[in-house]
Amino acid sequence: MAAEAPCYTVVFEDTTESPSTQELRASLEKGTDEDRLDTLRRIIVSTINGNPQPTLLMPIIQYIMPSKNKQLKKLLHFYWEVCPKYDENGKLKQEMILVVNAIRNDLQHPNEYIRGVTLRFLQKISKDAELLEPLIPTCRSCLEHRHSYVRKNAVFAVYTIYREYEHLIPDAPELMQTFIAAESDATCKRNAFVFLAHCAMPKAVEWLISVYDQLTSLDELLQMSIIEVIRLDCKNDTTHRPRYIRCMFELLNSSSHAVKYEAATTLTTLTQNPAAVKAAASCFVNLVIKESDNNVKLIVLDRLDTLRSKHGHILDGLTMDILQVLSSADMEVRRKAMSIVLSMTSNRNVEEVVLFLKKQLQQTQEREFEKAPEYRQLLIQSIHVLAVKFSEVAASVVHALMEFLGDSNNPSALDVVAFVREVVEKFPHLRQSICDKLTQTLTEIKSGKAFRGVLWILGEYVEDLSDIQATFQDIRKVLGEIPILASEQRLLDEADGEEDKKEDKKAEGSGRPKVLADGTYATETAYTSTNTARLEAVKAASKPPLRALILGGDFFTGSVLASALTKLVLRFDDLTNDRPKANALRAESMLIMTSIIRVGQSKFVTVPIDEDSNERILNCIQTLSELQEKSVVHDIFLKDTKAAYSKMLVAQEKKAAEKKEAESTKENVVQVDDLLTFRQFSKKSADDPIDYVEDLGKATGAAEVREDFISNLSRISQLTGFSDPIYAEAYVKMHGFDIMLDVLLVNQTSNTLQNLCLDFATLGDLKLVERPAVYTIAPHGFQSIKATIKVSSTETGVIFGSILWDGPALAECCVILNDIHIDIMDYIKPAYCSETQFRSMWTEFEWENRVNVSTNMTDPRDYLKHVMKSTNMSCLTPEGAMSGDCDFLSANMYARSLFGEDALANLSIEKTEAGIVGHVRIRSKTQGIALSLGDRITMSQKDSKSSIYSV
Repeated sequence: MAAEAPCYTVVFEDTTESPSTQELRASLEKGTDEDRLDTLRRIIVSTINGNPQPTLLMPIIQYIMPSKNKQLKKLLHFYWEVCPKYDENGKLKQEMILVVNAIRNDLQHPNEYIRGVTLRFLQKISKDAELLEPLIPTCRSCLEHRHSYVRKNAVFAVYTIYREYEHLIPDAPELMQTFIAAESDATCKRNAFVFLAHCAMPKAVEWLISVYDQLTSLDELLQMSIIEVIRLDCKNDTTHRPRYIRCMFELLNSSSHAVKYEAATTLTTLTQNPAAVKAAASCFVNLVIKESDNNVKLIVLDRLDTLRSKHGHILDGLTMDILQVLSSADMEVRRKAMSIVLSMTSNRNVEEVVLFLKKQLQQTQEREFEKAPEYRQLLIQSIHVLAVKFSEVAASVVHALMEFLGDSNNPSALDVVAFVREVVEKFPHLRQSICDKLTQTLTEIKSGKAFRGVLWILGEYVEDLSDIQATFQDIRKVLGEIPILASEQRLLDEADGEEDKKEDKKAEGSGRPKVLADGTYATETAYTSTNTARLEAVKAASKPPLRALILGGDFFTGSVLASALTKLVLRFDDLTNDRPKANALRAESMLIMTSIIRVGQSKFVTVPIDEDSNERILNCIQTLSELQEKSVVHDIFLKDTKAAYSKMLVAQEKKAAEKKEAESTKENVVQVDDLLTFRQFSKKSADDPIDYVEDLGKATGAAEVREDFISNLSRISQLTGFSDPIYAEAYVKMHGFDIMLDVLLVNQTSNTLQNLCLDFATLGDLKLVERPAVYTIAPHGFQSIKATIKVSSTETGVIFGSILWDGPALAECCVILNDIHIDIMDYIKPAYCSETQFRSMWTEFEWENRVNVSTNMTDPRDYLKHVMKSTNMSCLTPEGAMSGDCDFLSANMYARSLFGEDALANLSIEKTEAGIVGHVRIRSKTQGIALSLGDRITMSQKDSKSSIYSV
């Protein structure tokens, strides 16, 4: 069977200054060593690119081969590797006899470097049996050389030859067995052991058993090879499995991190014994703590998480050890470690975990370090999850977390508010103490969002008469003097009065001469306008936090305050018979609300009050003014809002339970006609099958399902017309971050087309990897050309080009190709994110593309599904929020590209008599993906219209 041709990298060759064969020959013959190096390099590149220049073989043998220059000798090995060694009849060229003789001399050279390099070169020409056969005795003799560099390369040379042509060295396994027994160098031993593992496994196992007691003292590379042999041997029914397990236990204590990781991984595949699993997990934890590379930490944590998912409570004792990983500075490592800890926490260790997290939280407040706000937010979210899951720790953490309500980091404060809101709903016995603590921390809160959450909690859960009155007093403290407008105006008037007194002491104006246009003098009097400055000074004066937010234009918080006050007044009125107190409280609340509206329409605020907030506050005032008349409104304020929140919590818990159940009951679907392997019938005695070859096949895509004929046809693009001299069509295949173009050219003329070149160009973030070569196509002949294009971002790309060839009388002929538009949908996948993340990205992203809805569909939900299908986006809006009969629909959608780009979309549509109207707003960090998705939606709308018309 003919040996496969070796594959080489195509190197760019500058043909503008290509020397002739005679010039190259003269340079080889008379040039200096530097000239010869450059010439030989040119010849090698030319040979790789398909121009071998066989006439230069003899000059190279004559002038380059005798040289003692080591660089030339190294480059010469490259040339022997790529040069044609056989003639037209497939027989070895006569000149190669001289080459073999020179190689033999190098294998016997007194310099160990030249010997070692030549042995490595033999591995490159292992397909050429005729070249290798005369060199076998010399190669074998190198196994006994005094220097380890020669011996280790000789081992791999013998291995490569034996693997390709076993008959050349039939006794190689016995030779290696003798060699490894007498060898003292660690690298040589390792190479010989690898040879035995791949060519004579029983002999490798035999040697392994003989050095069983010395495993811990062996070299790191040899230990890694031993672990690999154990994996391979355990794929079969071996009698040495117990020894192998003890061996892995011993290697867990190795000084090498790589050996520790491989030993722990292999141990879990050999046995499910709890002691072994715990030892492997403990080894993983130590690796994460001691390893400095964050990528390695993440890989080991993934392995630890897989182990936890399969062995449950066996690893519970390591929870506190895993928490030590939080000392890492990298946030991704911290998040991964925290997710593992949360899944391992149980009733037995929850108090220890929470205590540790509280200490970490305290440290983030006491000292500043890199990414402290993000770490603090992660800790708060984790404590939130544990407190809701284990009610016994909720009371101990809720008060500690409320200390962070005044945190300058807004997300942390919001996480605390969300946590407190959930705890106060689920644990009624904690409500009073939590509400008392919240009223005490009102003066420390800085964020409007945090204020809104706290005011909602106080409005819903403050239930006693005394507590309601105390809450009112604390709210007055953070509001300041009421009415707001009158007090602010008084401050301004006082500032005006002080300024007037100062001005009375000054002269009315200060004059100075000024030259006019006609050359005469005039006196200019300067007066300083201080009204604006005084107003700005009043605005900038120190104010209570809630008052500062309202004057800063945050009237949404003002409307939430009005709603909370209304609830408190309604509840107080239901509980008391003391009408004067109830009326006083009601009047005070109405005064605060009218004060907010009035100051919102004055000059003291940064922006005027918006219509929504104004209307909401007016509704609250109207509700309080008609206190005894509308009981339905009372129920809405006092019952319905709390019931809606309870319903939302129940829905979230149900969704989380369904997700957990779906993950636990996930099964691998096997088709009825799939081939069953014997391993599926064998007893499962380990976590995973020890078959890295299969894993590698999956990783490289070798196990992918092949596309059918119809789907392949849909990817073919016609590039030229049927009447053109050349017909061309391209099969476009997306493969990861590459686009593979397989172009078929058909010569439709009766002439031979010479020097035909297919020239491609790209538009967008596409890059042509290599330029196709020049071809000659016979009359009515075919030519297949392949081209690879790199994709670097999710942007609509266009490939265009032309076909050039030499016509009659060397006239250049040309055919322009149709454009190939790259479908970005191959790079966009549905993804999910939280509402908070969506809002944060929506605010951050600067590129927006607005697409108006134009469709013949009549159902808004059908249009939403159509947009999701055409853009590969997932809907983040819950199904419950879109259920019911309504003519309006608003939904958020999200997707991520293979390049990590986020794409957000908001669909806002209304069903009218004329059909569906509205728009889709798309936002992204880059312009390309926003425009591409917008074009995709526009095209899908046209396609849906045309399909409806055709029906």
